[in-house]
Amino acid sequence: MSRKRGAASTLLCFSLAVGAHYANDYGLMTATPFVAIRPAQAQSGLIFLCDHASPELPEGYGSLGLPARLLATHIAYDIGAAEIVRALAARFAAVAFLASWSRLLIDLNRGEDDPTLVMQLSDGSLIPGNRDIGPEEIARRIAAYHAPYHAAIAAEIAAVRKTGMLPVLLSIHSFTPVWKGCPRPWELGILWDRDGRLAQPLIKRLSEAGFITGDNEPYNGALENDTLNRHGTQLGLPHVLIEIRQDLIAAPTAAGALAARLAPILEQALSDMGSDALDQTTHN
Repeated sequence: MSRKRGAASTLLCFSLAVGAHYANDYGLMTATPFVAIRPAQAQSGLIFLCDHASPELPEGYGSLGLPARLLATHIAYDIGAAEIVRALAARFAAVAFLASWSRLLIDLNRGEDDPTLVMQLSDGSLIPGNRDIGPEEIARRIAAYHAPYHAAIAAEIAAVRKTGMLPVLLSIHSFTPVWKGCPRPWELGILWDRDGRLAQPLIKRLSEAGFITGDNEPYNGALENDTLNRHGTQLGLPHVLIEIRQDLIAAPTAAGALAARLAPILEQALSDMGSDALDQTTHN
């Protein structure tokens, strides 16, 4: 499955963008179904992803029949994740893709054949707008929202490869402090499947920095056809999903502070990964 690339053309560039200058800071493309953040000049092959960035819904879907209070909770989006992605993308002068719409419309972190792609019930709450959804509407949402997001990621991976840098995918999510009455002790969770090139050094570095870090906790990273399986595992690219407990990043100031702590740790883990990343890529 792997195909070697010349080390000289695939050396990773992980320098932080401290003090870097950008034309108009970041160019922001606000087209649905995602927002793409691009620095004036990318300084690494990092691609940040935020599948559940927003609680918003597009015109025509109203609130999916839900009260506003529920659309402000974790069932609609990953609280604080977008702020982390924006901050880290700026620090690393990296490209980022953030979902424009709620995971309740369609879950971009699911395969197209996954039964939870469009949730009808989430954490005990019925989603009226999805309750009677049929295959035609699911197909329409895939075409309008799911497929363009994944096509954009694939195109970015191809573009990074053309520069000679190795694409490295980092997906940011967040999780609730308590689930079904049970407190979750982890501050961060590192989710991964078969490829531990980045996950293992990141777990080590986070633990050394004093974070209570879960290894495939509170979820398991082996989810077939999810975003990182599709764009990372299947292509042999290094990748990791970082879950952050929501009480640590619910406020924008707290999210900014945590991102500032994470940036040097992430840089260390990327450096630890080093040349291990160079011989496992494929161009499927």
